[in-house]
Amino acid sequence: MKIRLICIGKLKERFYTEAVSEFSKRLSRFCELEIVELPDERVAESPSPPEIERVKGIECRRIADKLSQSDYVIALDPRGKQLSSEELSASLQDCMLRGHSRIALLIGGSHGLTDEIRRSADMVLSFSRMTFSHQIFRIMLLEQIYRAFKILSGEPYHK
Repeated sequence: MKIRLICIGKLKERFYTEAVSEFSKRLSRFCELEIVELPDERVAESPSPPEIERVKGIECRRIADKLSQSDYVIALDPRGKQLSSEELSASLQDCMLRGHSRIALLIGGSHGLTDEIRRSADMVLSFSRMTFSHQIFRIMLLEQIYRAFKILSGEPYHK
């Protein structure tokens, strides 16, 4: 199984990159993980709604360019479906059983994803209606993917 995390923005702080490194190392026994960091688009401090849509459009085109037709696409968005860790694990297992060899998880920029990319995704997933920084969210997502694989393998991490 290949997991591709496609993110707008780069991690800069060492403590974030170290956490991502740690979960990448842990995940290596369960899947092939690839993290694709794409540049975020510059935007004014108080952008107008049309400017926000323009920026989201540019960023989401960058994301779409990295997707393959065969990817099972999961868009991360606060308006998506919320799952328990066990349900996420079952969902990943279902993807594998249905023959999907690569799952692409999408994290948009600071203004989120476009409606178009959400509609084209196979699943729209939410961790919460709360707002998280992209750096923290990336670590949370990797931890939950790791937890899902531990659950699938019958290991006790999920307790």
